[in-house]
Amino acid sequence: MKKTLQIILKVIAAIVGLVIIYVILALTIPYIPVQKKATNDVADIPVYIYTNGVHTDIVMPIRTDQMDWSEKIPFQNTLSKSTDFNYVGIGWGDKGFYLDTPTWAQLKVSTAFYAAFWLGDSAMHTTFYKTMTEGDDCKKIMLTKAQYEELIKFVDSKFDKNTAGQNILIETDAVYSKDDAFYEAQGSYSFLYTCNTWTNNALKAAGQKAALWTPTDFGIFQHYK
Repeated sequence: MKKTLQIILKVIAAIVGLVIIYVILALTIPYIPVQKKATNDVADIPVYIYTNGVHTDIVMPIRTDQMDWSEKIPFQNTLSKSTDFNYVGIGWGDKGFYLDTPTWAQLKVSTAFYAAFWLGDSAMHTTFYKTMTEGDDCKKIMLTKAQYEELIKFVDSKFDKNTAGQNILIETDAVYSKDDAFYEAQGSYSFLYTCNTWTNNALKAAGQKAALWTPTDFGIFQHYK
């Protein structure tokens, strides 16, 4: 009985220790910057980094010479079915978090556990916007065509495709508004690779300022003050 208790205490101590180490790393590593890549090309494509306080999105023009996102993310897949939008926000994350946790107040222990330890599926969240307003929760960056091309490749590669090469819509009523939809995604969410880690990596792919690694939106936005 004594040995069993000792083992239990050691396991608890190990878990607590790992949590403490994780918190320390999550608070410190994001301060290590990845610098914006230098370029002489004209940066005239507006892209936004947006957070709702839980999930971060990369918001892009719906149509440019390089991509028409409405062909891959049809307007009719939203409840509003409106077509008069100018931007689309795209984020990657755990399907359980997205569908069951629109706010931190609704977070369930089971959802957090499955998400943290690679046990859940992932999803892409897409939201259409008519306008974007800069603020504490929304930062604008300007990309060159070459940078935007890399961003397009990064974002599009995370969508799970059917045999026809189309994005796979998740049929659900758990949308955040009348202008968003969810799609199946590639990869697994974890405490090491969160929705914010994905957004941070998207910025790296586009040659923009980013954190070396971050699991939080703060780790991204601190580099865009």
